[in-house]
Amino acid sequence: MSASSAKATDKATETSGMLQPSCRKTAARALSIVRDGVITGEGPTTKGRIHFSRTLDADDAAWCARILTVIEVEHQPVSRAEVEALFEISDAAAERSDDGRFDDLLAKAVAHHTASESGLPVPPRTVALSPDTDIESWAPAQANKIDTKVLEWLAGQMRGKRRANHTLAAMVATVVGAAALPLAQLPSVLDMGLL
Repeated sequence: MSASSAKATDKATETSGMLQPSCRKTAARALSIVRDGVITGEGPTTKGRIHFSRTLDADDAAWCARILTVIEVEHQPVSRAEVEALFEISDAAAERSDDGRFDDLLAKAVAHHTASESGLPVPPRTVALSPDTDIESWAPAQANKIDTKVLEWLAGQMRGKRRANHTLAAMVATVVGAAALPLAQLPSVLDMGLL
């Protein structure tokens, strides 16, 4: 085996290990590898299949779901770094062919993170992020239960996005609801384009 092929094998082994997260930090790192695959159409998450750059397909969504629900993180709330990585994947994908699975996963991950950051109980990730679980069955339904700093962070993440995530926008609109907001918070919701 040549030195260059040995290096390539070591790199592939190292990268595939990164796709098996052991904590929320390595899960966020693994999601960045998925993002890179979406951007370039190359990498460990696209091996063995045709993948166009800037396209998010069902396999990419499945990679994200697997990373977010590995047993090592199943009973931990979704972290801000993981949610930010999902937003980056969403931003990177100009085309979608995943039948809405990624948008559903993103909305549920955001709800899981915002609820847990606000001190609310959340179900295990395998339940909360499952395509078979309705977000309404566990996500908070009232803005007064959500920490305003978390809502401000979420507004910043959603502001100026190229592609609207209707599942996420509907969840935020339900949770935030203009009637439940103090007047001072209304401009932030308007910035999100929800009203």
